[in-house]
Amino acid sequence: MKQRRAELAMVGVTVVWGSTFVLVKEALADVSTMLFLALRFSLAAVVLWVIYRKAVRARSAGLSTLGPGAGAGVLLFAAYLLQTAGLKLTSPSKSAFITGLSIPMVPLASSLVYRIKPRLVEVAGILIASFGMGLMTLPAGRVELSRGDFLSFLCAVTFALHLVFMSHYTPVIGFESVSVLQVAVAAGLGLVAFPVAETVVFHPNFAVGSAVAVTGLFATAFAFTTMSWAQQYTTATRTALICALEPVVAWLVSWWLTGESMPVRGQIGAVLILGGIIVVELRRPVRPETIGEVTASI
Repeated sequence: MKQRRAELAMVGVTVVWGSTFVLVKEALADVSTMLFLALRFSLAAVVLWVIYRKAVRARSAGLSTLGPGAGAGVLLFAAYLLQTAGLKLTSPSKSAFITGLSIPMVPLASSLVYRIKPRLVEVAGILIASFGMGLMTLPAGRVELSRGDFLSFLCAVTFALHLVFMSHYTPVIGFESVSVLQVAVAAGLGLVAFPVAETVVFHPNFAVGSAVAVTGLFATAFAFTTMSWAQQYTTATRTALICALEPVVAWLVSWWLTGESMPVRGQIGAVLILGGIIVVELRRPVRPETIGEVTASI
């Protein structure tokens, strides 16, 4: 029963993540990228501190805790910055599917970090997903990648590194400390960077307010809390398969709300990306230490 509830909760988180692509895309017309991230992470940091402050205070505040938290925060901010900047220049569905490449990239990133030879099925999954990304993003007959697609791809790479980093340090210092510190660091980076790194745009309206509230409260604070709880009762493989539904949700929401269509070539590419993700996750050996190594973008 607990496993069923945990997986239903993860389905809810995945739906929230997938739904936010369209919401953020609309908001970026009236707010600059870094300012949006600063607002989103600041709201989430306050909420997470309220939830986890006792657990964080109970743990050591030394470098053994602050270092991993800060490192996770830098990677998290970089990933979201690349994703949000890419989303501004490409469609919500393409951004979601390309970002989803982070899931099959995790085994490869783990192999590079821990110097473990990747398994054949992992390489196959990555190749299938990469071919799908090519069909989805490259114009027929031309080798050309839009800036938005390229930024989304870099986001997937950064998210994969973040997942490996989190899977290593979370069991050591506790998910409460990592959650609060990484979001707080991401918020700090956004607040420091947005006045100098970009032309500040801020036209407060319902779209901007809704995007900040939904992504800050639900797609960050609620999502981190729910995922941390749920992964106590289910495996990393099942969690990853549920998270693989995120780009599908983003595609459906974008089609429903904006009427975004995708050519047959793009649809085949999307299916291949999802297939590559599933190939890797279905064949991954389930070990207790793998629980918690996979999460999602938004």
